[in-house]
Amino acid sequence: MDPASSAAGATAPPGPRPSFQQMWKELLPLGRAGSGGYRRFAWTGPDQECRQWFRDQAVSRGLAYEVDGNGNQWAWSGDKNAADAVVTGSHLDSVPDGGAFDGPLGVLAAFAAYDELRSRGTAFTRPFAIVNFCDEEGARFGLACVGSRLMTGSLTAEGAHALRDAEGITLPRAMEAAGHDPAALGPDPERLARIGAFVELHIEQGRALAETDHPIAVASAIWPHGRWRFDFHGEANHAGTTRLEDRRDPMLTYANTVLAARKKARLAGALATFGKVAVEPNGVNAVPSLVRGWLDSRAPDEETLASVVAEIERAAGERGGRDGVDVRVTRESATPLVEFDHALRDRMAALLGETIPVLPTGAGHDAGILSASVPTAMLYVRNPTGVSHAPAESAEEDDCAAGVTALADVLEGLV
Repeated sequence: MDPASSAAGATAPPGPRPSFQQMWKELLPLGRAGSGGYRRFAWTGPDQECRQWFRDQAVSRGLAYEVDGNGNQWAWSGDKNAADAVVTGSHLDSVPDGGAFDGPLGVLAAFAAYDELRSRGTAFTRPFAIVNFCDEEGARFGLACVGSRLMTGSLTAEGAHALRDAEGITLPRAMEAAGHDPAALGPDPERLARIGAFVELHIEQGRALAETDHPIAVASAIWPHGRWRFDFHGEANHAGTTRLEDRRDPMLTYANTVLAARKKARLAGALATFGKVAVEPNGVNAVPSLVRGWLDSRAPDEETLASVVAEIERAAGERGGRDGVDVRVTRESATPLVEFDHALRDRMAALLGETIPVLPTGAGHDAGILSASVPTAMLYVRNPTGVSHAPAESAEEDDCAAGVTALADVLEGLV
């Protein structure tokens, strides 16, 4: 049962604070798959276990716990209804077979930084909160950052009600099954207006820091990015009797489009990935009738992104014309360029030292969604493998500790 219906705002006398290592040990097995990665999809059993872990961490520290109407979890110190709150956190859900650090590191670091501030005797003059945004990865319903998008209004209640997973289960139905009432889905302007600053710590999802002697970096910007669904409609037929010249095979058009996407992105200095595909009727001995592929594309600026996607669409259409395949493209999401709050970013960089790297990223985050509404900033922790969204994602214990200290230093300057 979701604690929103039974224990919103629950508190308990704070007990001994667990160490970062203890928290990590508790969270690490939740939702772990046979691949060594994680399958913590929104509103499933593993996600519920992670949400219970978050609630336990909040209550054990005497923080006021609540779940908002969109399913995001909050742990508050001070008056949660007052303005100008300092908020930190990230997410606990994962992509299919994702790594251990993407999201959870930011949530654990938030609790550990709060503990550090308490041990320093920091006087909190502003309300403070730790948040776990729900369904950041979009692994189940196909749209990333659902919790923060709903909160800011960039995703409407109607849009949320239309989201379905691969089994046809709608988002509201999934929330109900997990014990959360979806009646309040939608923009949350009052809560948003109470946030004075949001700082998210995250594993770096590339190799920029791995090639330096710095364990921490400050984020400068998030590249514009989006997701597009390509539907390639052909004609089903027998694989053993249909001559090659008689086929309308959508798999050929899809395969050519994948190669075109790589070429167009490389030439433009952008990124383009077809990472998900569905085939109908999906038989070994049948020419497909439909191939559906999802394109993820990112670029340093919006003009380049639009140009790359247009070139990929054009290549798909031209090849489809030769193959007798109808190509239809649907944009499922789009996120513009995010420039993090310059004043907050520069303040963090000055506090953490003049030599600290300031890096852009192609990865989307809840911080990017919130940035249009509140002053927002990010910290990155070094990833020695440079791998993310896969089991090989990693971070050294000393670098995680440096991240906690950096986050605590930043928060201390804000609270």
